[in-house]
Amino acid sequence: MNNAWRWPPGLLHNKERSVYAYREGERRLRHFREEAVLAGHTIAHAVIGEIDGQAVDAYRLKGGDTEIEVMTYGAILRRVMRPDRNGTIEDIVIGYDDPADYVTKPGNAGAICGRLSNRLAFGRFTLDGVDYQLPANSGPHHLHGGLPGFGKRFWKAEPDPEINAVTFRIGSPDGDQGYPGALDASVTYRVDDGGALAIEMEAVTDRATILNIIHHGYWNLAGHASGSVENQHLRLLCDGYTAVSEDKIPSGEIVALAGTPYDFTEMHPIGDRIGETWPGVGYDHNLCVAGYDGAMRLVAEAEDPESGRGFQLFANQPGVQFYTAGHYQAQPTEGKSGALYREFAGFALETQAYPDSPNHENFPSVVLRPGETYRHLMRFDFTVKQ
Repeated sequence: MNNAWRWPPGLLHNKERSVYAYREGERRLRHFREEAVLAGHTIAHAVIGEIDGQAVDAYRLKGGDTEIEVMTYGAILRRVMRPDRNGTIEDIVIGYDDPADYVTKPGNAGAICGRLSNRLAFGRFTLDGVDYQLPANSGPHHLHGGLPGFGKRFWKAEPDPEINAVTFRIGSPDGDQGYPGALDASVTYRVDDGGALAIEMEAVTDRATILNIIHHGYWNLAGHASGSVENQHLRLLCDGYTAVSEDKIPSGEIVALAGTPYDFTEMHPIGDRIGETWPGVGYDHNLCVAGYDGAMRLVAEAEDPESGRGFQLFANQPGVQFYTAGHYQAQPTEGKSGALYREFAGFALETQAYPDSPNHENFPSVVLRPGETYRHLMRFDFTVKQ
């Protein structure tokens, strides 16, 4: 097996390309076209292992002070390398050295999940007068698209050095896991010259269906092997949360954040009130983005006071699942470089539609119809505080 990383020669020429930029005076992300000089945009490739006899391809992209690694299994974001205030570089996402560990170890680390991510009560929904039953894979409920969901399948990779991006594509036939409609989905990871990471998820269908594709990465801004994130700081620009039952199924009620342990409207340590959450171990709750209107907006700010590493997260979704990796309490797990992940080893900010949306008319719709294009955009603007 050839697992040597190969960096192709750098590019240097003029060509129109698609990039991301901010409108002056606005905090909205948008596409625009510009003539740009492409200098040093290279994408390295390696075969890093096998899963069930199929080679796992990985790709590394560099931009600014950021380097990422993504792979074909699960369209997983496997590494994000960032400097601290002293220039020390660490990998700040949870993951595993052996690609096969992503099959068996818990938590969907770094994966793209779908079709319908998060929970669907009893795997049931009704669409256009037709009742559907999806497989139960989390107790009596359906979670992250079933077994296997998109996060446990191979995607086809299309690297594009000219825009410093890798696009992964996957097809899902009509009836797959019980879902109606043949679906074509893609996710593009892009690192710009300033070091920001954009993740763009898209899909089209030939028949009405339901869809909520998410990125399920876990962040530890002190470094993936540094232990608990309880002392890292977080701000969430949200004004409510979806109340849930003991098995984490929404009741349909949206509760104001004030006075609850889920209120992160002011930046504070993740661990300040982590013992007051319910149900489960730590945070695993959908928060409702304030002022949601379908446009790209600032959703979260995170910072590690010790290292100075941080980010701002922009997205165009109505909710964000804030999860502190409580599953590692019952099952401490060996990760990259021999690190032992325990509870609160990382935090996930899964921008998304609300969980169980098909069963609550007051929640934003997750229905996708022929002729429409599903687009879920995320952007991480990384920072270093001196």
